[in-house]
Amino acid sequence: MKEWIHSRVLRWTLYTGLFFLLLMTLLRLTFFIAFKQVHLSWREATGSFILGFRFDLRSACVLMMIMLLIGSIRLFNPFESAIGKKTWFWILGIVAFLFCFFYIVDFAYYSYLSQRLNASVLNYLQDAGISMNMVWQSYPVIKLILLLAVATFLILFTIKYFYKKISKTPVRSNKKSRVIAFVVAFLLFAIGIFGRIGQYPLRWSAAFSLGNESRAYLSLNPFQSFFSTLSFRSSTFDLAKTKKWYSLMVAQLGIQNPDSNTLIFTRSYPARDTFNGIKPNIVVVICESFSGYKSSMWGNPLNTTPYFNEMCRNGIFFKHCFTPTFGTARGVWATLTGIPDVEAPQTASRNMAMVNQNMIINDFKGYQKLYFIGGSASWANIRGFLMNNIQDLHLYEGDDYKSPKIDVWGISDKNLFLEANGFLKQQTKPFFAVIQTADNHRPYTIPKEDEANFKKESYPADTLNKYGFESNDELNAFRFTDYCFQRFIEAAKKENYFKNTIFIFVGDHGIRGNAGNMFPRAWTDNGLTSEHVPLLFYSPALLQPQVRTDICSQIDILPSAASLSGLAFHNYTLGRNLFNNNFTPANEIIPQCAFIIDPETRRIGIIDSNYYYSRPIASGKDLMVSVKNNMPVGNTDSIQKRKAELHNLTDAYYETAKYLLFNNKHK
Repeated sequence: MKEWIHSRVLRWTLYTGLFFLLLMTLLRLTFFIAFKQVHLSWREATGSFILGFRFDLRSACVLMMIMLLIGSIRLFNPFESAIGKKTWFWILGIVAFLFCFFYIVDFAYYSYLSQRLNASVLNYLQDAGISMNMVWQSYPVIKLILLLAVATFLILFTIKYFYKKISKTPVRSNKKSRVIAFVVAFLLFAIGIFGRIGQYPLRWSAAFSLGNESRAYLSLNPFQSFFSTLSFRSSTFDLAKTKKWYSLMVAQLGIQNPDSNTLIFTRSYPARDTFNGIKPNIVVVICESFSGYKSSMWGNPLNTTPYFNEMCRNGIFFKHCFTPTFGTARGVWATLTGIPDVEAPQTASRNMAMVNQNMIINDFKGYQKLYFIGGSASWANIRGFLMNNIQDLHLYEGDDYKSPKIDVWGISDKNLFLEANGFLKQQTKPFFAVIQTADNHRPYTIPKEDEANFKKESYPADTLNKYGFESNDELNAFRFTDYCFQRFIEAAKKENYFKNTIFIFVGDHGIRGNAGNMFPRAWTDNGLTSEHVPLLFYSPALLQPQVRTDICSQIDILPSAASLSGLAFHNYTLGRNLFNNNFTPANEIIPQCAFIIDPETRRIGIIDSNYYYSRPIASGKDLMVSVKNNMPVGNTDSIQKRKAELHNLTDAYYETAKYLLFNNKHK
């Protein structure tokens, strides 16, 4: 190493960075041994140590990159400038102090809350006096301060030792070698910071892809977990408000054994034989940007989804389904957890404190669980969210398929469906599968291989705008979605699994836009077009065709699927079973409704069969509009009473959702 690293700055940088990397590795080993509640064998912990080394390497590379870049400036070169030497010893002394401080607090934080250090610790500063007294009474503060001082001194002493040793080496004059070494080191540090080869950098979410929270916590270091959660430090729930609305939610959800102290939301359902001994397969298709007003089911004259429209005539079609909010990550979250994603401005899947969720999917005992996505599952921590919460999940993404990628979203939806069909037909046990599409999204790619069979259409701009489309590219991407549905179902019909499978199609969200005269003005003016999506339960052999006009939500899908399957299951969510015709909320306020939150305008609301009520999350004017016609709502006593009921229900859903995001952890 000495022969090609002529720069003393670079050598000191490497020694210092590798020293910190060694310390982090030893501290992870200490963490593993010290906290017996981790409950992992050495073999089970191997993956965590490997991933943890990558997290540590990233932290070390950040330090080394800073040392390399600043130290290469002559004024701040510690080997050529007295000012540089003094400055660097001060800087590295602070780094050593913060390093020790973070790890000491991290160990104490985990001992207290069984969580790695995260930015929510800053919330304790709001009651600094109480928090300091708690710390003083709970921890050996004096000993920890001494440990902090001694550890900081020893680290700085070691760094100075490296400096003295390197400063005695002769200065090399080979400028070309120094430049090459600098460039190579810079690139290596950059790769270490990025953390992986691929489209996305290494993120904290990779820890939760290990499929076990204990493994995840073991792999993290306090720097990764703290700075990754800094933007979520204000995320919390209001326990008093949750309890205030608990009785209303008990009546609304039909909670069987309520307890206002422990806030039980669980509803338990026994097994029953729904299809003469058949355990049906479940395939949930989460359809990208599948807006109701743009499709054929509501009479859009451009007839964009004729095949899906025909499927709706042969399945159980819900005309008034709403997503709790806008955005793919939020739609996936609501569908799989049954809880509206009310986190803002980021999504719940990105919040480390929320990534652990109890899912009904895990009650599908004896089922194979599969998830298909055409591209990478790294976005929005979807991979970590899925792998951490769904037991024994088989996740298939971009590189797992034979089909070529066509754009940033991976393989085409048609090929995604056909590849998924290839996997599904090989299953020997009942399965629960999710297929997440992406082509109905910019850049609206239509594969060249499909141009012969899929004929694009073109309309004038005024026609497109009149019926909800911005461009012909968007129109044809929407039509291509229907084409993909057709290719998938036609392929599935040829396989043995088809007759025993319930296909559930739902939009991840809609697209805000002008619904024209196809819907009342409130749908356009209040953005309901961005939440109104088709919901279809399709199984010609198992389900009788039916058109349902009751209001429902994306969060109702999993409880309904479990009910149709006849499984014994537990519903921990805010979703309800759409096929339980005997249940009406005890208070009879809104038998059928859907909660909606707009994270951009910061409004929350409730839609029922007659009205849409919404109000600002903070403060401001609330409103209630008709969703049946363009008539003004009026101001009668009965209207004001309904408005008050909807106001209360809006607050109840919102506060309960915030609470459950933090408190619906799987066991």
